[in-house]
Amino acid sequence: MTTTGDDRTTAMTGPWWWERWRGAALDVGLALLSAAECGAEGVAFARDAGLPVPVGVGFGVLAGASLLIRRRWPIAVVLISIAITPAQMGVLLTVVGLYTLAASELPRRIIGALAGMSMAGTLVVALVRANQDMAEGSPSIGSEFIPFFAVTAAVGVTAPPVLLGLYVGARRRLVEGMRERADSLERELQLLAERAEERAEWARNEERTRIAREMHDVVAHRVSLMVVHAAALQAVARKDPEKAVRNAALVGDMGRQALTELREMLGVLRTVDGTKAKTETSAEPLPLAAVGFAAAAAASRAVDEDGPSLAELDELVGQSRAAGMAVDLSVEGDPRDYAAEVEQTAYRVVQEALTNVHKHAAGAKTYVRLAHRHAEIAMQVENEPPPEADASADARLPSGGNGLVGMKERVTGLGGVFVSGPTDGGGFRVSAVLPAGAVAAG
Repeated sequence: MTTTGDDRTTAMTGPWWWERWRGAALDVGLALLSAAECGAEGVAFARDAGLPVPVGVGFGVLAGASLLIRRRWPIAVVLISIAITPAQMGVLLTVVGLYTLAASELPRRIIGALAGMSMAGTLVVALVRANQDMAEGSPSIGSEFIPFFAVTAAVGVTAPPVLLGLYVGARRRLVEGMRERADSLERELQLLAERAEERAEWARNEERTRIAREMHDVVAHRVSLMVVHAAALQAVARKDPEKAVRNAALVGDMGRQALTELREMLGVLRTVDGTKAKTETSAEPLPLAAVGFAAAAAASRAVDEDGPSLAELDELVGQSRAAGMAVDLSVEGDPRDYAAEVEQTAYRVVQEALTNVHKHAAGAKTYVRLAHRHAEIAMQVENEPPPEADASADARLPSGGNGLVGMKERVTGLGGVFVSGPTDGGGFRVSAVLPAGAVAAG
C-alpha cells in the first residue's frame, strides 16, 4: 500500500518542515559546509571592502548558513546567493540553491528568471575578476580568452545544478503521479470487489429465495393432497374398502411424485453446496463472478430440467378432482408456447391457489380459468364458500402464510400483476396476468 495525501502527511517524522530526520541532517551538514566556505571567503571580502575581518567572516557565515532553509524557502536562498555574488563567495550556496529551486514545484518562469539572474551575476563577476587580474599583471590567461572564461564559468556554475534539479523534480512528480494513480486504481479495485461481493450476495439470496419458493410449491401441494387423501382414507376405510384402496394408491403416487421433485431440488442444492465446500477447502478462493454464475446456473437447471408447464395443467386439476374437489377448468384463446419461466410461473400460481383451497376451503366448488391473449396470459382461480365441514372431512392442514407471498413474488418478478382477496359471495379469488415475454418459435 502506497502513501499519498493524508497518509504522507502522517508519515512525516522529521522536525519542523523536514519530512525525515535524514533530510534535516543533510541540510544541516550542507549549511555548515557553506557557512565555513563563505566565512573563509569573507576574510578576503572584508580586506577588499575595508571592513573588519570579523564583520566579513560573520557576514559570510550567516549567508552560507541560509542553506538550512533551502527546502522551505528556495527562492530566498537563491536571492541570497545572487546578492553575495559580487563578494565572490558562496559557490556551494549558489549550486545547491539553484538545484533546490529547479527541483521544487515552483513555476518554470520563476525558476528561469532566478537562474538567469544568477548566471548574469556570475558572468559579470567573472569578467570583472578577470579584468582585475589582467590589470594587476597576472599572466594566467590572455585578454582574448576573458569572455570565453567568463561565459564558461557562469554556465558551469549555473547550468548543471539547474538541469539536474529539473530532472529530479520531473522524476519526482512522475513517481508521485504514478503513486497517486496506483492508489486510485487500488481504491477502484477495492470498490469493485465490494460491489461484486454485494452482487454475489444478492444473487445468493435470490437463489435461496427461489429454491425456497420451489420447495414450498412442491411440498405444499403434494403433501396437502396426501393429507386430504389420508383423511378420506380414514373416513371410508371401514365403509368402502375399495375406495380406501384407491385413496391409498393415490397417496402413494403423491408421495412418490413429491419425493421425485424434492430430489431434483436437493440435487441443485447439493451442487451449490458442493461448490461452496470445495472453495472452503481449496487454497485459492472462488472468484466472486463464479458465485453469481453458479446461482444463475442452478436457477436455469431448476427451470429447464423437468420444470412444470401449462401442458400439465389438466393433470394438476385431475389430482385435485381425485382428492374430492369439484374443479371446473376453462381455457380461452389458442394455446401457444411461452418462455419456460412464464409457463412455470403460471403453473405454480394455479397449483398454489388449488393448494390453498384444499387447506382453507375443503369441498368448495372451484373454477380455474386460463386465457391466452395477444401479449399476455391471464389465470384466475376462484372458489365458492366451503360447505359445512364435518369431523370426518377435516384434514387439519397447517398453513405457513407464504403461499400468496410466493405467488406475488413470482408474478411481479416477471413484470406481471397479481391480485388476491375474498369475493363478495364469501369465497376467495386469485388472479394473475403475465406478459407473454419471449414466445418460443413454432
